[in-house]
Amino acid sequence: MLKLHGFAVSNYYNMVKLALLEKGVPFEEVLFFGGQGPEALKVSPRGKVPVLETEHGFLSETSLILDYIEQTQAGKALLPEGVFAQAKVHELAKEIELYIELPARACYPQAFFGMPVDEAIKAKAKDELLAGIATLKRNGKFSPYVAGDSLTIADMLFCFSIDLAYAVGKKVLDIDVLEDFPQARELLERFKSNPNVQKIAADKEAQMPAFLEMVRSGKR
Repeated sequence: MLKLHGFAVSNYYNMVKLALLEKGVPFEEVLFFGGQGPEALKVSPRGKVPVLETEHGFLSETSLILDYIEQTQAGKALLPEGVFAQAKVHELAKEIELYIELPARACYPQAFFGMPVDEAIKAKAKDELLAGIATLKRNGKFSPYVAGDSLTIADMLFCFSIDLAYAVGKKVLDIDVLEDFPQARELLERFKSNPNVQKIAADKEAQMPAFLEMVRSGKR
């Protein structure tokens, strides 16, 4: 059985978790916070979360894990047929990661943990985040899912990146990144009624107090 190493507060962990749940793949969750200690680095070479443990060994990096799951596991397809169509899904997923999730992440300390972020960092994040949202508007289909009429790997990134980017915009940057993007807002609402997303949200909420205590104590 596959084992997913990580923790429920991590949005990247939840991307992989949603893919496994949507495909109906049996898996075991293993609590793992990563880090630079020797034991953690045996599991994850960069000490990052998530990690997928397979019969052949450990895999890290979310995009690679998602692709591995799709190639090796039965269940609901999370990629369309055809090489070009699949490449477009990966393109959208990478754009969400690089141009929306990562700029927003620079402001996570202030948005979610009460730690001030330098004004220059916030200004850079705002410019990059708005450019990333504009990119997604141009390239996404949203009919109703990011890449078309079926749930794909791109939606795993969308579901657990756009909500955080929206929160960063509201709490830190004084912008509404979805103000002129009703398709994205509607897709987020659709995900809120998805039973698997609801389970993931409940698991995150349950783990959040302990995680925040770790952050405050400097252990994370």
